Amino acid sequence: MIEIENDWLKVEIESDGAEVRKVKHKKNGIDYMWTGDDAYWGRVSPVLFPIVGRLKGDQYQLNAQTYKMSQHGFLRDVIFDLVNQTKTNVSFSFDSAGRFANIYPYEFKAFIHYTLIEDSLNIRWEIVNENKEEMYFSIGAHPAFRVPLLENETIEDYSLHFTAAANKNVMEYELKDSLIHKKGPADDISTVKLTDSLFINDALIYSNIDLITLLSNKSSHGVEVMFEKFPFVGIWSRYMDADNTMAPFVCIEPWYGIADTYNASGKLKEKFGINKLEIGETFQAEYKMKFI
Repeated sequence: MIEIENDWLKVEIESDGAEVRKVKHKKNGIDYMWTGDDAYWGRVSPVLFPIVGRLKGDQYQLNAQTYKMSQHGFLRDVIFDLVNQTKTNVSFSFDSAGRFANIYPYEFKAFIHYTLIEDSLNIRWEIVNENKEEMYFSIGAHPAFRVPLLENETIEDYSLHFTAAANKNVMEYELKDSLIHKKGPADDISTVKLTDSLFINDALIYSNIDLITLLSNKSSHGVEVMFEKFPFVGIWSRYMDADNTMAPFVCIEPWYGIADTYNASGKLKEKFGINKLEIGETFQAEYKMKFI
């Protein structure tokens, strides 16, 4: 386990998936990240690549070939190399080196950089196209935060507060059988209160959001996730059918990509929300988590 820290936060990151596993606030003593309890969901903050969500039929077509790939891709399950580490930042890398050619025929390098600035953790991705052709991909974050954060609170004490991108219309999407259906404009998206039934139909998904704050109405503790210019965001928790409750965490997921639409052609180059990276170019994106 790799650790970085400053006067505000202590962060633990696993080289397996370059995944943040724990964030503890030194001043208030709160552990903010989900524990990864398999009884609910065994991950904490996986990186989704080269797809976000599920493909129609769990497959896609590229250059007249069909490839199988499971939900969210494979990068979350690889071992990253440690590139550089100081007290307050750390960088990881992964080189595909032909290891996934049977499911994703592109060669790439992925870099993930974590930097602490006061009470915030900045996360920056770099994806390098190492092919002799353009490369198509999606990438997304999937951090999960404990809810409630304090013992005297309940899930119902928490709300999600949204800040829309300037001069853009927020669009809402829904998942049916893990595929995307467009619902249309989200007219009132300022605040959503957490309830046990909020995620009964899977994730809430929007476009043109810049910031989401998960905040306790009782203690004023929570998390701000800032992700300007990201085209999509998902908010998810597992709905527990056995007792009709919500799992004790919420994921706030900035995405450069999205699951297949219900009427997707299956061709990767035509996929809704796909990113194209030219030969030798590097894709970069950054988001920030502020712990309140």
